[in-house]
Amino acid sequence: MGGKVGMQKGNFWALLPLIVFVVIYFSGSLYLNDFYAIPTLVVFVFCLFIALFQSAKKPLAEKLKHFAKGSGDENILVMILIFLLAGAFGELSKAIGGISSTINFALSYVSPQFIIASLFLVACFISTSLGTSVGTIVALAPIAVGLEDNLPGSMALSLAAVIGGAMFGDNLSFISDTTIAATRTQGVGMRDKFRVNFRIVFPVAVICFCLYVGLGFWSFGEGTNIVVGESSFVKIIPYILVFVIALLGVNVIWTLGIGVLSASLVGLGTGSINFLEALQAINIGFAGMFELSLLCLIIGGIVGIIRYNGGIEFLLHQVSKRIKNARGAELGIAFLTMLVDICIANNTIAIVIVGPLAKDISDKNQLEPKRVASILDTMSCFAQGIIPYGAQMLAALAAAKIYFEQQDNLQAMISPLDIIQYLYYPFLIGLATILFILFRKRKALS
Repeated sequence: MGGKVGMQKGNFWALLPLIVFVVIYFSGSLYLNDFYAIPTLVVFVFCLFIALFQSAKKPLAEKLKHFAKGSGDENILVMILIFLLAGAFGELSKAIGGISSTINFALSYVSPQFIIASLFLVACFISTSLGTSVGTIVALAPIAVGLEDNLPGSMALSLAAVIGGAMFGDNLSFISDTTIAATRTQGVGMRDKFRVNFRIVFPVAVICFCLYVGLGFWSFGEGTNIVVGESSFVKIIPYILVFVIALLGVNVIWTLGIGVLSASLVGLGTGSINFLEALQAINIGFAGMFELSLLCLIIGGIVGIIRYNGGIEFLLHQVSKRIKNARGAELGIAFLTMLVDICIANNTIAIVIVGPLAKDISDKNQLEPKRVASILDTMSCFAQGIIPYGAQMLAALAAAKIYFEQQDNLQAMISPLDIIQYLYYPFLIGLATILFILFRKRKALS
């Protein structure tokens, strides 16, 4: 390959920390029949020490430097800020009765059979406007989780709908980090990439919407006994405000900040909470996101060491050396993007890593840059949407954990597999992308 990255063989054993995590987490969870029994953070810290012990000839100080560099990545730090603000907004909304009012209001006008499909649709709109799947999930997950009180057994299904809709916008939005990274690395306009992407993912979104409607009728048929409580429209205003601001394309930080402020004002104005209780609710919301934030920092640091030890270069080399023709080149880029994302659990960083090599492969095989940019984006979103240790899944599970802790019923906690079985959108966009590569006609470049 023409790129420098593709010439380096890398080191397979640098991937050992990730391999150990997968083995411990999945084998232990399957043995205990509980995907929440093994603390994920503890396993990742153990894997961190494995990464530090590897490559004994390399100084520990350098490994710690790359750990800090990985943990301090811009995307990770911004994501943590989003988590904290979303936790505060969710806890405040609950404290003032905003979540229950929103759910009861929705169920008063939308039949239970359509509520899951509606969540998917709302997540699609919000994520397209915000440009972030994580921000969308942490904003909508409390509502999805709260539906469990009205529709028992709906939590896994509703969270899957939110994650799927969030990945739709992450893939298509003009202000999404993945879109920006994919188009910049391939030197293509955003609108060109959007047109190609839209043809791939829009039919998938329609199929998913219909599937969720069908599941709604199957799970919550006409005989479903549903209790709809009282709702106060004033207490719904913070959610409406967040939704409208998000649709206007305002940055997610400002959107959630305004949500926190509006929820506080509504709570104080209605007498639902006093000033001290508002501050306490914000602090509880922050605390609920601490473990998730620490997990993101540790994962980012481990990825930094894996990259330093040559693990990412190993993947790049192994895939790039097997590429023989245009179709194989596109399949290689797709497979490489998926592998790297599975290893680092961050779709934006995966595109940034694979993008330069994909550009070299594209130039050598005369591929269309807009096709390559679309493949990078869709395959990274496919992988990111289904891995149980990705920020999207962890954010959804964090909301579920808070719910079950408040119910004093943690043994009923749902697992990643409970959600993944309903997570149609990421799987289908992965399949649609492969079919696009195999059967969609390519234009010859001069």
